[in-house]
Amino acid sequence: MNLPDFAAVILDMDGLVLDTEKTYFFAWQEAAKSMGFTLTGDFCRSLTGQPYQQVERLIVSELGESFKVESFRKLSSKYWRKIISENGIMVKDGFYSLIAVVRQFKIPYCLATNSHMENAVECLRFAEIIDYFPNIVARNQVKNAKPAPDLYLQAAEGLEVAIAKSLVVEDSEIGVQAGKSAGAFVVMIPSAPQDRRSSADMMLKNLAQLAEMINHKKLRHSV
Repeated sequence: MNLPDFAAVILDMDGLVLDTEKTYFFAWQEAAKSMGFTLTGDFCRSLTGQPYQQVERLIVSELGESFKVESFRKLSSKYWRKIISENGIMVKDGFYSLIAVVRQFKIPYCLATNSHMENAVECLRFAEIIDYFPNIVARNQVKNAKPAPDLYLQAAEGLEVAIAKSLVVEDSEIGVQAGKSAGAFVVMIPSAPQDRRSSADMMLKNLAQLAEMINHKKLRHSV
């Protein structure tokens, strides 16, 4: 399958551009453990793509109403900052190749994330790629989080490109649903093994593969 004609690229952040999800899972599990609870790896992975408020609601549902959310929030933040201060945040395979191709062909691009702007900027700074993203649309800038289409619609509007001519790139099914409901062509690069078929228009292994496909398409059209 080939990529369709497109005029912009809109990227998710967690699990797609940044390998943040493992750091979140570690922080949540350590915080819960220090409070006398257990969060399994499978449960944490099931939260992939969810906005943080929904993450908290699902954790309370999993652990019971006696679970103190405020304590969990403070502890998980402490553990998260500990792990990223020691190890940093890794950039996902192929990111630099993709950005190079997008810039080479002067394709408008944007980050659209379920994280709040403050958190997104912090993660990008820790990963030392904040300067790559002059255009960011974050959770607190729209009414509804993914899987609603709001983030992707606003991102396309900011880039002055029709959403139907935008290439949305996601790693979670929640994000795929957001891109599809917005009306974009959606490429999925899973951050974790899929237990069900995705509704994405295309499935790829990593961002490097997407970079190769864009490069090939643009070079072919320039001949």
